[in-house]
Amino acid sequence: MASFGPVEKSARSRIDKVVARTMATNAATIPHVTHHDMVDVTALETYRRGLSAEHRVSPLAFVIKAVASALRAFPHFNASLSPDGDWLILKQYCHIGIAVDGPLGLLVPVLRDCDTKDAATLARELREVSDQARQKGLSAAQMSGGCFTISSLGGIGGEYFTPIINAPEVAILGVCGIRALPHWDGEAFVPRQMLPLSLSYDHRIINGADAARFVRHIGEALEEGTFTAEQ
Repeated sequence: MASFGPVEKSARSRIDKVVARTMATNAATIPHVTHHDMVDVTALETYRRGLSAEHRVSPLAFVIKAVASALRAFPHFNASLSPDGDWLILKQYCHIGIAVDGPLGLLVPVLRDCDTKDAATLARELREVSDQARQKGLSAAQMSGGCFTISSLGGIGGEYFTPIINAPEVAILGVCGIRALPHWDGEAFVPRQMLPLSLSYDHRIINGADAARFVRHIGEALEEGTFTAEQ
């Protein structure tokens, strides 16, 4: 490369190198399939924007809550495959990892017992652990024990993507930013707030129909607007 022009070497951090090796292994050893869907979160956004600034909760907190509900409804998504491939290990707990990008690299803090916490609590815990991840890093314990991972690009951009599964988990949800899109209501096109979701799943364990149902469960939970910050 230097023969074409000036170059500069930049040392990679230990975290970057570990993540790169893990991603390469996961991509090579897990048969990935990605299911894409679009969720109408107009009612949820109306509720969320009606909260005072002091009590404002990010959309991601509601997505975490919806994912926790889906993991309870579809236990084989909350599982790991045994090393010999003979057993599916079903987890009775619901710990969800959230990919956090920052100066220290990509870190995945794990929020514990997400199915027992309301959106406001999840939002507060997510803020605290994200700030720590960006400022001084996380311990191995804080990034261990996840059942499922969410990778959100909401604040950056994009429409859909194919996230790589974080083994030994069997699926990962990619979330992009909410956007206003036209929807035909039978008489006219009206603007609706739409949230793109991308679910990558291990095809050895999960089939396409169940993946579609899993994402639909998340979508229905968000579309119905039944979650409140304190619920």
